[in-house]
Amino acid sequence: MTSTNVFSSKSEVAYAEIRDRILSGALAPGSRLAQYELAESLHMSITPLREAIRRLSSEGLIDLDTHRDARVARMDAAEARQLFEVRLSLDPSAVELAAARRTEADITAMRAAVERLLPVTRQWGEEALTAHRDFHRTLYRASHNDVMVRLLDDLWDKSDRYRRIGLVLPPGDGPRTRDLDEHRQMMELVISGDGERAAELMRNHIRLSLTASAIEVLEAR
Repeated sequence: MTSTNVFSSKSEVAYAEIRDRILSGALAPGSRLAQYELAESLHMSITPLREAIRRLSSEGLIDLDTHRDARVARMDAAEARQLFEVRLSLDPSAVELAAARRTEADITAMRAAVERLLPVTRQWGEEALTAHRDFHRTLYRASHNDVMVRLLDDLWDKSDRYRRIGLVLPPGDGPRTRDLDEHRQMMELVISGDGERAAELMRNHIRLSLTASAIEVLEAR
C-alpha cells in the first residue's frame, strides 16, 4: 500500500512540474521530451514520469506516438479560437453569478488582487500575467459554482500559452491602461451586484484581449 502511495505522489509531482513547464513556455511547443533526462532531473524513475506524460497527453498538452516518443503539443489557431469561444461564454456567466453571490471574503480578495495588477505587456511579462490571472480567479471563484471554477481554471491554464504569444505582438508593447481600468470597473460592478453590466464588460474585455490578437496572427499563418 505504501509503495502505491509513493508511486502516486511521484507521478503527481512529475505531472505538476511538467504541466507548469509547458504552460509557462519553459518547454516549447513541439519540442521533444527527453524522458530519461527529465526523470533524472526530477529524482524519480521513468515509470511515474510516463504516467504523468500519459495524463498530460489525455489533456491535450503532450502528443504521443506509437514509439512512445513524447512532444509538447503544438499551438494552433483552431485550439486558440476554441478556448477563446468557451471563455467568451463562461467568464461573463461567472461574473454574473459572482455579482449575486459574492461574500465579504470574496470582496476582500478582489480588492487585494486588483492592487497587485500590472499592465500585461512585454515590460512586465510573467509577473503581470500571474497577477492578471489571480485577479480574474477572484472574480470567478466568487460565483461559488465549483464546476464552473474547475472548468475556468483549466481554460485559463491552456489559454495562458496563447497570451504569451500576444505579449510579443505589437499590442503587447502598449501600456494597456484600458485593461487596468476595466478590471477595476468589473470588480466594482460585481461588488455592487450589477451582474448584467459586469457580464457585458467582461465580454468586451475578452474580445479585445491579447488572446484575440494571438488568434489573428495564428490564423494568418
